[in-house]
Parts: sequence; structure tokens; C-alpha cells
Amino acid sequence: MRKVMFSLMVTSALVFTEGAFLVGLPPISIAQQKPIPPYAKWGQLAMKKTHEKYPQAQIVDYLHVGRTTGPQSSVEKFKLWLKDSQREFGVFVDIEFENTTEKVISTKFRESTR
Repeated sequence: MRKVMFSLMVTSALVFTEGAFLVGLPPISIAQQKPIPPYAKWGQLAMKKTHEKYPQAQIVDYLHVGRTTGPQSSVEKFKLWLKDSQREFGVFVDIEFENTTEKVISTKFRESTR
């Protein structure tokens, strides 16, 4: 019985230290990779435009609210949480763009206390 237990311990240790599959799971680096969401470029633009509008504030949180799609244009909606020296507040950012060219039509901001 001791030989079997020792053999299992050594095998597990070797599998773990060599970075191979552990109990049929892929290595952590592969398991943690996530695809880039389709709204990512719009989120970067929302953060850039928010920073331009509120240069003294730090963006402390970010939420993709959703997308509204129309026949000619779509709107990506985000909520960013900002903090400056005097307050913390939310900013809803709506980015409207043409569906075919993805050219930005407008960027709208609306502050929120929640």
C-alpha cells in the first residue's frame, strides 16, 4: 500500500511541477484566456472620451450596459465610475455609430450619483 501511495504522490508532483495537465485540466495560462468582447473598442473609446471630459477624475470602475441596434446606426452604452478630489460619481456614456462604417456619430454623457 505504501508503494502505491508514494507512486501517486510522486506522479502528481511531477505533473504539477512540469506544468503538464493536472487531472485532465489544461494549464492555467490557457484556461484563463478569454476572447475579446465585440464592445471592447467602444469601451476604450468611452474611457478616452470620459477622461477628456473629466481630466481631473480617475476612472475606478467600468460596466458595459449593452447595445441598441437600429437600421442605420447602433449605440453602445457604458457606465463608468469616477472619483476626483471632491466626489465619486457615475457617468453613463452612449456612443452612437454607423453600422456599416463604424464611424462615430455622437458621444453623450450623463452623470449619475448611483
